[in-house]
Amino acid sequence: MRSRREFLIVGAGALLSINLPADAQERTGHALGATAVTQVFGDGVRLTAVAVEYHEPIAAGGLSPSAFTVEGRTVTDVFASTSADPADRVDAGRFVIVALAPEDEGALLAERVQAQGGGGEGGPPAGGGPGQAGDIPTYDTVYRDAEARVGQTGTVTTLDGDAVAASDEMLATSDTLNLVVDDFRQLEFNDPETGDLLRYNLFVPKDYDASRSYPLVLFMHDAGTTSDVTRTTLYQGLGAVIWANPQDQAERPCFVLAPQYAEIIADDDSRTSSMMETTIHLVEALAQEYAIDRDRLYVTGQSGGCMMSIAMDIAYPGLFAASFLVAGQWDPALVAPLARQKLFIVVSQDDAKAWPGQSAITEVLEQEGASVSRAVWDTQWSAEEFHAAFDEIDAKGSPINYVAFREGTVIPEGESTAGGSGHRNTWRVAYTIQPVREWIFRQHR
Repeated sequence: MRSRREFLIVGAGALLSINLPADAQERTGHALGATAVTQVFGDGVRLTAVAVEYHEPIAAGGLSPSAFTVEGRTVTDVFASTSADPADRVDAGRFVIVALAPEDEGALLAERVQAQGGGGEGGPPAGGGPGQAGDIPTYDTVYRDAEARVGQTGTVTTLDGDAVAASDEMLATSDTLNLVVDDFRQLEFNDPETGDLLRYNLFVPKDYDASRSYPLVLFMHDAGTTSDVTRTTLYQGLGAVIWANPQDQAERPCFVLAPQYAEIIADDDSRTSSMMETTIHLVEALAQEYAIDRDRLYVTGQSGGCMMSIAMDIAYPGLFAASFLVAGQWDPALVAPLARQKLFIVVSQDDAKAWPGQSAITEVLEQEGASVSRAVWDTQWSAEEFHAAFDEIDAKGSPINYVAFREGTVIPEGESTAGGSGHRNTWRVAYTIQPVREWIFRQHR
């Protein structure tokens, strides 16, 4: 049986192989190998393409989805590329990208594992919260290997006009490219003050220039993503990787810090573990090591990570320029320091804890003199409708914005409402809303 660590490493484990005849290997244009390509969505990492590498450049003009098959998957597009990255699309390249339908059954690699009788703020079967701060939970998220078998069922043509004939052979992927995820570094921080070891993921902006200064976004995951495998937080959803994607980086280059916690960091009794101080110390250490603008530090988190964000804002009220709080709550009697901060809060009306919890918080903040703008949004809206709704709330100019996803809209069709579904699906959508991310970066300390 595989260990917990072996389960959690995407792309690890035994990979299928294929032994090609010697004459086939020598044929001009014959496939050299295949790479599985994954992409992170709001609900986790999915296998979305297979990149097939050839000896010579393949002409894109003659490619067709009918010329390739992938076992158990739907081929949606086929095109040439200069690498295994689908973003490197060209008219002729040595790689052929076989794009797959992300909604296919089996595309999602994340699998929730819950111990019998266990709890979790991400949707426990019974008993309430995530456990106590500092606890190591007995449940986790595991990930299947990102692997596939691809076949060339039709003829393709090289740039020189040579035909590469179809074959009955199926080629197994022997490598994995995890889009955006692979751009993060996996590191460890030994805090001399708390004695904690904190594993973390760090994205450094492309073409980093120490003569400039860059913002930093700190993302903290939910209790359901608690693990001792550093990359787990990058696979669980968009909370970390969305800030590092090429489009956002082109407009707003920044550092992204995504700690991987091996323990519960915040609990329903409004307590945190020592990881709060350790994480703050890590931010300070990185700000000394890199050209990070201390006036543009931002914090965000979902569920337990949201609660940790709130706790940090209370304990260190002048540290972060803005906070993006997703699906969390805290003791309203403790939140008065938030009244003088810049917050964008998102919850779902289907969330039995965060919805009333954040409503109680914002009422306290208004009593403390804060201006709070409220809105109800529908998660089924198009990007244009989200922009229009954002413009409406933004026009009010409040430092604190409170958005609730309308009841019944956040849960995907066919998914049960039980087990905290309304809670978990909040962050499936929240981090996809581009103008909210833009709003965060407009704020300065």
